[in-house]
Amino acid sequence: MRVLTVPNWSLWRDRDLLGASRDTLDETGLQVHFCEADVDHNRTVTAFAGEPEEVESALHALCTLAFERIDLQRHVGVHPRIGGLDVCPFVSLDGSPQPALELAERIGHWIGHEHAVPVYLYERSERGVHANDLPSLRRGGFGALHGQELHPDFGPTRAHHRLGVSVVGVRDFLIAFNVNLRANQLKLATDLAKEIRMLRQEGDERCLGVRALGLPLASRELVQVSMNVTLPDLTALDPIIDWIEEQSVRRETLM
Repeated sequence: MRVLTVPNWSLWRDRDLLGASRDTLDETGLQVHFCEADVDHNRTVTAFAGEPEEVESALHALCTLAFERIDLQRHVGVHPRIGGLDVCPFVSLDGSPQPALELAERIGHWIGHEHAVPVYLYERSERGVHANDLPSLRRGGFGALHGQELHPDFGPTRAHHRLGVSVVGVRDFLIAFNVNLRANQLKLATDLAKEIRMLRQEGDERCLGVRALGLPLASRELVQVSMNVTLPDLTALDPIIDWIEEQSVRRETLM
Protein backbone atom coordinates (compact mmCIF):
# COMPACT_ATOMS: atom_id res chain seq x y z
CA MET A 1 0.00 0.00 0.00
CA ARG A 2 1.94 3.03 -1.27
CA VAL A 3 1.93 6.28 0.69
CA LEU A 4 2.95 9.76 -0.41
CA THR A 5 4.39 12.20 2.12
CA VAL A 6 5.07 15.91 1.60
CA PRO A 7 7.21 17.18 4.50
CA ASN A 8 7.70 20.96 4.65
CA TRP A 9 10.97 21.98 6.33
CA SER A 10 11.95 25.40 7.64
CA LEU A 11 15.28 25.49 5.86
CA TRP A 12 16.92 26.85 2.74
CA ARG A 13 19.86 29.02 3.69
CA ASP A 14 21.83 26.17 5.26
CA ARG A 15 23.10 24.92 1.92
CA ASP A 16 25.09 22.07 3.44
CA LEU A 17 21.99 20.73 5.19
CA LEU A 18 19.91 21.11 2.05
CA GLY A 19 22.48 19.20 0.03
CA ALA A 20 22.73 16.45 2.64
CA SER A 21 18.93 16.13 2.72
CA ARG A 22 18.80 15.71 -1.05
CA ASP A 23 21.57 13.10 -0.92
CA THR A 24 19.69 11.23 1.81
CA LEU A 25 16.54 11.14 -0.31
CA ASP A 26 18.45 9.98 -3.37
CA GLU A 27 19.90 7.08 -1.38
CA THR A 28 16.52 5.80 -0.18
CA GLY A 29 15.41 4.34 -3.50
CA LEU A 30 11.99 5.91 -3.01
CA GLN A 31 10.17 7.72 -5.79
CA VAL A 32 11.11 11.35 -5.19
CA HIS A 33 8.56 13.68 -6.77
CA PHE A 34 9.81 17.02 -5.50
CA CYS A 35 12.64 18.55 -3.50
CA GLU A 36 12.85 22.30 -3.94
CA ALA A 37 13.75 25.25 -1.73
CA ASP A 38 12.96 28.95 -1.88
CA VAL A 39 15.17 31.73 -0.54
CA ASP A 40 12.38 34.19 0.31
CA HIS A 41 10.17 31.58 1.96
CA ASN A 42 13.27 29.99 3.56
CA ARG A 43 11.40 26.73 3.21
CA THR A 44 12.04 23.39 1.54
CA VAL A 45 9.21 21.19 0.27
CA THR A 46 9.92 17.52 -0.29
CA ALA A 47 7.58 14.89 -1.70
CA PHE A 48 8.32 11.19 -1.94
CA ALA A 49 6.37 7.95 -2.06
CA GLY A 50 6.78 4.26 -1.35
CA GLU A 51 5.71 1.50 0.97
CA PRO A 52 4.92 2.78 4.50
CA GLU A 53 7.99 1.17 6.10
CA GLU A 54 10.29 2.70 3.46
CA VAL A 55 8.73 6.14 3.85
CA GLU A 56 9.02 5.87 7.63
CA SER A 57 12.71 4.98 7.43
CA ALA A 58 13.39 7.94 5.11
CA LEU A 59 11.59 10.33 7.44
CA HIS A 60 13.63 9.06 10.40
CA ALA A 61 16.82 9.76 8.49
CA LEU A 62 15.73 13.21 7.30
CA CYS A 63 14.46 14.30 10.71
CA THR A 64 17.60 13.10 12.48
CA LEU A 65 19.71 15.06 10.00
CA ALA A 66 17.61 18.24 9.95
CA PHE A 67 16.74 18.48 13.63
CA GLU A 68 20.41 18.78 14.55
CA ARG A 69 20.81 21.91 12.43
CA ILE A 70 17.50 23.79 12.19
CA ASP A 71 17.15 26.67 14.64
CA LEU A 72 13.96 28.70 14.38
CA GLN A 73 15.41 31.23 16.81
CA ARG A 74 17.58 32.37 13.90
CA HIS A 75 15.19 31.57 11.06
CA VAL A 76 14.01 34.40 8.80
CA GLY A 77 11.55 33.84 5.97
CA VAL A 78 8.22 35.13 4.68
CA HIS A 79 6.37 31.81 4.95
CA PRO A 80 4.49 31.37 8.25
CA ARG A 81 5.94 28.51 10.31
CA ILE A 82 5.65 26.95 13.73
CA GLY A 83 8.15 24.14 13.39
CA GLY A 84 11.44 22.94 11.93
CA LEU A 85 9.41 20.15 10.37
CA ASP A 86 6.49 22.50 9.97
CA VAL A 87 3.94 20.12 8.52
CA CYS A 88 4.18 16.50 7.39
CA PRO A 89 1.09 15.32 5.50
CA PHE A 90 0.50 11.79 4.25
CA VAL A 91 -1.70 10.79 1.32
CA SER A 92 -2.83 7.25 0.58
CA LEU A 93 -2.12 6.28 -3.04
CA ASP A 94 -3.99 2.97 -3.04
CA GLY A 95 -7.47 3.77 -1.78
CA SER A 96 -7.39 2.57 1.81
CA PRO A 97 -6.30 5.31 4.24
CA GLN A 98 -5.42 2.88 7.04
CA PRO A 99 -1.69 2.40 6.25
CA ALA A 100 -1.24 6.17 6.01
CA LEU A 101 -3.16 6.73 9.25
CA GLU A 102 -1.01 4.21 11.08
CA LEU A 103 2.17 5.69 9.62
CA ALA A 104 1.19 9.21 10.71
CA GLU A 105 0.61 7.96 14.25
CA ARG A 106 4.00 6.22 14.35
CA ILE A 107 5.87 9.24 12.99
CA GLY A 108 4.07 11.59 15.35
CA HIS A 109 4.89 9.42 18.34
CA TRP A 110 8.52 9.07 17.28
CA ILE A 111 9.07 12.81 16.74
CA GLY A 112 7.33 13.66 20.00
CA HIS A 113 9.18 11.18 22.18
CA GLU A 114 12.53 10.80 20.40
CA HIS A 115 13.11 14.48 19.66
CA ALA A 116 10.97 16.18 22.35
CA VAL A 117 8.99 18.12 19.75
CA PRO A 118 5.25 18.52 20.44
CA VAL A 119 3.26 16.95 17.61
CA TYR A 120 -0.31 17.79 16.63
CA LEU A 121 -2.35 15.45 14.46
CA TYR A 122 -4.48 17.15 11.80
CA GLU A 123 -6.94 16.59 8.95
CA ARG A 124 -8.04 12.92 8.80
CA SER A 125 -5.74 12.03 11.71
CA GLU A 126 -7.23 14.72 13.96
CA ARG A 127 -8.89 13.33 17.08
CA GLY A 128 -11.48 16.06 17.48
CA VAL A 129 -9.54 18.27 19.90
CA HIS A 130 -7.43 20.62 17.75
CA ALA A 131 -9.90 22.15 15.34
CA ASN A 132 -9.55 25.53 17.06
CA ASP A 133 -6.01 25.15 18.40
CA LEU A 134 -4.12 24.81 15.14
CA PRO A 135 -5.31 28.00 13.39
CA SER A 136 -4.46 30.03 16.48
CA LEU A 137 -1.03 28.41 16.78
CA ARG A 138 -0.30 29.06 13.13
CA ARG A 139 -1.44 32.68 13.30
CA GLY A 140 0.93 33.41 16.15
CA GLY A 141 3.84 31.60 14.53
CA PHE A 142 6.87 30.18 16.24
CA GLY A 143 7.44 33.26 18.40
CA ALA A 144 4.03 33.01 20.04
CA LEU A 145 4.59 29.42 21.18
CA HIS A 146 7.07 30.28 23.91
CA GLY A 147 5.62 30.20 27.39
CA GLN A 148 2.41 28.51 26.25
CA GLU A 149 1.24 25.30 27.81
CA LEU A 150 0.41 23.12 24.85
CA HIS A 151 -1.84 20.09 24.53
CA PRO A 152 -0.33 18.07 21.68
CA ASP A 153 -1.10 14.50 20.71
CA PHE A 154 2.51 13.46 21.27
CA GLY A 155 5.52 14.88 23.04
CA PRO A 156 6.02 17.57 25.68
CA THR A 157 3.62 20.34 26.60
CA ARG A 158 6.15 23.08 25.79
CA ALA A 159 7.47 23.98 22.35
CA HIS A 160 11.00 22.88 21.55
CA HIS A 161 13.28 25.90 21.88
CA ARG A 162 14.74 25.44 18.36
CA LEU A 163 12.25 23.23 16.54
CA GLY A 164 8.89 24.53 17.76
CA VAL A 165 6.09 22.05 17.10
CA SER A 166 5.21 19.78 14.17
CA VAL A 167 1.86 19.07 12.54
CA VAL A 168 1.41 15.56 11.16
CA GLY A 169 -1.55 13.75 9.59
CA VAL A 170 -3.34 12.19 6.66
CA ARG A 171 -5.05 14.47 4.17
CA ASP A 172 -6.50 14.31 0.70
CA PHE A 173 -4.66 15.55 -2.37
CA LEU A 174 -4.28 19.29 -2.75
CA ILE A 175 -2.66 21.56 -5.31
CA ALA A 176 -0.18 24.14 -4.08
CA PHE A 177 0.49 26.90 -6.58
CA ASN A 178 1.63 30.49 -6.63
CA VAL A 179 0.92 33.52 -8.80
CA ASN A 180 3.77 36.03 -8.88
CA LEU A 181 3.04 39.64 -9.78
CA ARG A 182 5.44 42.11 -11.37
CA ALA A 183 5.02 44.69 -8.65
CA ASN A 184 6.92 45.28 -5.44
CA GLN A 185 3.68 46.07 -3.60
CA LEU A 186 2.90 43.74 -0.75
CA LYS A 187 -0.48 45.34 -0.08
CA LEU A 188 -1.66 44.28 -3.54
CA ALA A 189 -0.87 40.63 -2.86
CA THR A 190 -2.30 40.63 0.66
CA ASP A 191 -5.50 42.35 -0.50
CA LEU A 192 -6.02 39.83 -3.29
CA ALA A 193 -5.37 36.90 -0.92
CA LYS A 194 -7.84 38.32 1.59
CA GLU A 195 -10.50 38.68 -1.09
CA ILE A 196 -9.93 35.09 -2.26
CA ARG A 197 -10.53 33.92 1.31
CA MET A 198 -13.70 36.02 1.48
CA LEU A 199 -14.94 34.61 -1.84
CA ARG A 200 -14.32 31.11 -0.49
CA GLN A 201 -16.40 31.87 2.60
CA GLU A 202 -19.18 33.23 0.39
CA GLY A 203 -19.23 30.01 -1.65
CA ASP A 204 -17.86 31.46 -4.88
CA GLU A 205 -17.25 28.43 -7.14
CA ARG A 206 -13.91 29.82 -8.32
CA CYS A 207 -12.50 29.72 -4.81
CA LEU A 208 -13.93 26.61 -3.19
CA GLY A 209 -11.38 25.23 -0.77
CA VAL A 210 -8.75 27.82 -1.71
CA ARG A 211 -6.42 29.05 1.04
CA ALA A 212 -4.43 32.14 0.12
CA LEU A 213 -1.66 34.33 1.51
CA GLY A 214 0.03 37.43 0.13
CA LEU A 215 3.82 37.32 0.49
CA PRO A 216 6.78 39.48 -0.60
CA LEU A 217 9.58 37.98 -2.71
CA ALA A 218 12.31 40.49 -1.94
CA SER A 219 15.08 38.66 -3.79
CA ARG A 220 13.08 38.91 -7.03
CA GLU A 221 11.38 42.27 -6.38
CA LEU A 222 8.00 40.58 -6.80
CA VAL A 223 4.96 39.82 -4.69
CA GLN A 224 3.19 36.50 -4.56
CA VAL A 225 -0.31 35.20 -4.00
CA SER A 226 0.46 31.79 -2.49
CA MET A 227 -2.42 29.31 -2.58
CA ASN A 228 -3.44 25.79 -1.61
CA VAL A 229 -6.43 24.31 -3.43
CA THR A 230 -7.86 21.71 -1.06
CA LEU A 231 -10.72 20.65 -3.36
CA PRO A 232 -8.87 20.12 -6.65
CA ASP A 233 -11.64 17.98 -8.13
CA LEU A 234 -14.09 20.87 -7.76
CA THR A 235 -11.95 23.96 -8.26
CA ALA A 236 -10.23 24.84 -11.53
CA LEU A 237 -7.01 26.87 -11.48
CA ASP A 238 -7.49 28.97 -14.63
CA PRO A 239 -10.41 31.06 -13.28
CA ILE A 240 -8.40 31.92 -10.17
CA ILE A 241 -5.38 32.96 -12.24
CA ASP A 242 -7.57 35.01 -14.59
CA TRP A 243 -9.23 36.78 -11.64
CA ILE A 244 -5.87 37.65 -10.03
CA GLU A 245 -4.55 38.98 -13.34
CA GLU A 246 -7.65 41.10 -13.97
CA GLN A 247 -7.71 42.50 -10.45
CA SER A 248 -3.99 43.26 -10.32
CA VAL A 249 -4.09 45.12 -13.66
CA ARG A 250 -7.13 47.14 -12.60
CA ARG A 251 -5.69 48.06 -9.21
CA GLU A 252 -2.25 48.95 -10.54
CA THR A 253 -3.94 51.24 -13.04
CA LEU A 254 -5.76 53.00 -10.22
CA MET A 255 -2.60 53.50 -8.14
